[in-house]
Amino acid sequence: MSRIYTASRFNALSQTDEEGLILYNSYTGALIDFSKEEKEEVMTLLKTSDDTETEIRTVLIENGFLIPEDVNELKRAEHLHQSMHRTDALHLVLMPTEACNFRCTYCYESFTRGRMTDETIRGVKALVRERAKTISSLHISWFGGEPLLEIDLMEELTRDFQETAREHGIQYSADISTNGYFLNKEVFERLLSMDVRQYMITIDGIEAVHDSRRFLVGGGKTFKDIMDNLKSAKDSEETFDISIRVNFDESNLIQTEELTEYLKIYFAGDRRFGILYRPVGRWGGEHDEDIPICSHITANKKMWQFTNDAVDRKLAMSSAIAGVIMPAGSVCYAAKPNAMVVGSNGQLYKGTTALDAEVNHVGHLNEDGSMDLDYDKIIKWVTSGEETDSTCQSCFYRPSCQGNHCPWYRMVTGDRPCPSEKTNIRKVLNLIWKNSLEY
Repeated sequence: MSRIYTASRFNALSQTDEEGLILYNSYTGALIDFSKEEKEEVMTLLKTSDDTETEIRTVLIENGFLIPEDVNELKRAEHLHQSMHRTDALHLVLMPTEACNFRCTYCYESFTRGRMTDETIRGVKALVRERAKTISSLHISWFGGEPLLEIDLMEELTRDFQETAREHGIQYSADISTNGYFLNKEVFERLLSMDVRQYMITIDGIEAVHDSRRFLVGGGKTFKDIMDNLKSAKDSEETFDISIRVNFDESNLIQTEELTEYLKIYFAGDRRFGILYRPVGRWGGEHDEDIPICSHITANKKMWQFTNDAVDRKLAMSSAIAGVIMPAGSVCYAAKPNAMVVGSNGQLYKGTTALDAEVNHVGHLNEDGSMDLDYDKIIKWVTSGEETDSTCQSCFYRPSCQGNHCPWYRMVTGDRPCPSEKTNIRKVLNLIWKNSLEY
């Protein structure tokens, strides 16, 4: 007797521009498009228990769109969530300095501390060496301040991490959030040798607009230097992934459209450069009340409108967008027990925003690599999602988000932190499909 299959509760559907069907499953991460001619058969199979063996039915079963009717998908999602507590992986967000050469108008950091202390440097090295005995993967995120102010320290730490990883057979990787001002050819090549392959660099509009929002300490311009560095990186034959982040609010909406056209000139057709549009928020800086943030409706609309316009201009969409819809892809690192932010003085945090919030001060890294942790605070970050939210538990996007897209937002507002990718899933799936056609 053949098994009876039914549609997964974690499916989402969208359309191609040719009236075909896009099918996505948040538990398996499968994303497949079907032609207009195949669409009717797919929809029939999803709505009925037809057990006729066809090629399309096999594809739907293999990718988790159709599942045996006796499978408990809620238990599957619960098990996936429990895997977030794995102990064989370590993610450290390191702040080699908390100083910055920029003074962005919407920044939330106070820059009260500079270079990482010698005690903290020794502590980070000792921590990695000790954890290397039990982990299979180590990922480092370089953050600041502006981390490239301390490129030599970054390299010193990296060489130690790389050596430890080789000795223990650990998979090592790294990313960086940088303003891009110091990312000249020499620095870029050094970073590549340090296994930094993912980059987040912000440009907030055409030259005059960007320079009025993201300027040097003292007011100097930054746009030209950043663009020169990005164009230099383009000349490299290496493999890397640069997301050009564009932060927008009510004051630069028109100029954001102009920036897209400008970026097209240099980066269209090179998928190593992806564009990521995000609304500015009031993230806790001293100028919060002066920021002309967009309404929630406008922010959601413009984010995907800008992205669509970029893809139409043959600019690649940031790989981060396709990444966040994967299983656990929308879970904030702050919600993961195996992730920790290390400040330049050894202060341990769960998130890189709200650095002054007491609940975010979760411990201290000692010189010997041991950590004094406040588990009561940590619990608030790592158990605030689907564990207590019945709406999240029944959501089609549960495997990807797990109710933990932003634990800080939930703590502050009490509201559910649904990611824009979920609330705009049909548009996002269409954009991912469209983006894939360009290459």
